[in-house]
Amino acid sequence: MADLISGYAVVFNRETTVGDVFREKIAPGAFDKSLRERPDILALWNHNYDRPLGRTSSGSLDLRSDRIGLWFGLNPDETTPDGLTAIGTVRRQDVRGCSFGFTVTRETWDEGDDTQLPLRTVEEAVLWEVTLTPLPAYPETSASLSRASENAAAASRRRAEAAMRLRGIG
Repeated sequence: MADLISGYAVVFNRETTVGDVFREKIAPGAFDKSLRERPDILALWNHNYDRPLGRTSSGSLDLRSDRIGLWFGLNPDETTPDGLTAIGTVRRQDVRGCSFGFTVTRETWDEGDDTQLPLRTVEEAVLWEVTLTPLPAYPETSASLSRASENAAAASRRRAEAAMRLRGIG
């Protein structure tokens, strides 16, 4: 059995502040078209393209959009330093969140009032990568470690969904 890192790289309809300039949230289904049309999405360590942890085309990364957000299951290579770093830091929960790299293709803006920053809602985007990071821009994201078995991905996804419901998300 191998180690599986899974969780939510994106949680839909949760706001974050981007550079003290605007607020942002990701709409449900924002990555659906990208997931259908782009067969190769990367899993990275802290947005570093020199430190790949997996990819959809090799089968080491699984991505699914559901009612909560963008769920991922990652099987990092335990024979590489970065794979061991990912497993170790997620196991200890030093890293327990995610981020993602994307290009917005459709968005709406709500300028709000003088008391709030403008709000961008990403309605559709091209997903390039998901990343494990100790400082996620969206704190509701998650990453946890389990032992992979025949049904581990489905069980891990159910656990992540239950944890999100307990936190009032979804």
